[in-house]
Amino acid sequence: MSAVRLPQRLAGRVPVRQILCLLPLALVAVVAVQHWSVLVEGFKQLASAEWPWLVAAAGATCLTWVAAAFTRQGAVMQRLPVRRLLATQFAAGAANHLLPTGLGAGAVNLRFMTVCGVPLASSSAAIALYLLAESITRTGLLVALLIAFPHALRLGTLLPAPAVGPVLIGVVAAVCVALAVVLLVRRLRTAVFSFLRAALGEARTVHSRPSRAIALWGGSLAFPALQAAGLAAVGRALDLPVPPAHMAVAYLAATIAVAAVPTPGGIGSVEAALIVTLVAAGAPVALATAVVLAYRIITVWVPLVPGALTLGALVRLKVI
Repeated sequence: MSAVRLPQRLAGRVPVRQILCLLPLALVAVVAVQHWSVLVEGFKQLASAEWPWLVAAAGATCLTWVAAAFTRQGAVMQRLPVRRLLATQFAAGAANHLLPTGLGAGAVNLRFMTVCGVPLASSSAAIALYLLAESITRTGLLVALLIAFPHALRLGTLLPAPAVGPVLIGVVAAVCVALAVVLLVRRLRTAVFSFLRAALGEARTVHSRPSRAIALWGGSLAFPALQAAGLAAVGRALDLPVPPAHMAVAYLAATIAVAAVPTPGGIGSVEAALIVTLVAAGAPVALATAVVLAYRIITVWVPLVPGALTLGALVRLKVI
């Protein structure tokens, strides 16, 4: 009996929650060291920018957390505590930059809703509904802007004509393989269909209340719009010779393209994609690089430490 109880006693003495509080800061330090040269160059670009536009970019970044909070509330029927919900979105942003894209924010919000008393099935369905709404509105906004500004991107720069066929074939093949795996593996098929039924049921319930539907879709539309506005503001701060609407198109195209890349917060892949799309929008390569570095400093690196501290505080307070 004593041999059995000893590991339990040792486990009880290990300050697990304290370790979890400090873990986000440790991850921030690791990521910062890995991208130190990018940080230094980004801050150099900020030093030469027009500060009113940088303030506007920072304001748009702060509003993205408000938009995310609206969308999260709209995806679930149970009323969530407003201040804790907003703090959780700020912390989730930091978690999203420390873990593979989408996993950090999803895990933080899933835990938050569970602590708030939302059943696990409803919480999971709400996460799926949030991702679906955000994907639809982001893609729809890009399509609308491309219709309004059909020459915003020089598509030949992004994808040369000879490469269009192989890329399309690769995309179709990947989709077919994914569908085949889901349909042929029984357990996976059962799990996917059960999850889809739960998500569709949650969607029907949410859309039965107009306030929830407005919060879901309004927040989902505002989120990418504010992100694109932040990039446009940084572009103006550094005198990028590209119209703001074209910069918004470049941002949306880049983020949609890298959505499936499993890097922490898209760090590295987002920068590369943004530079490519800004160049396709008519920006010089050097200036496009400067704008992207400055933009990522404002939207990723500056909020990262306070976001990690908030995440640790929420863990300590047992909010998540």
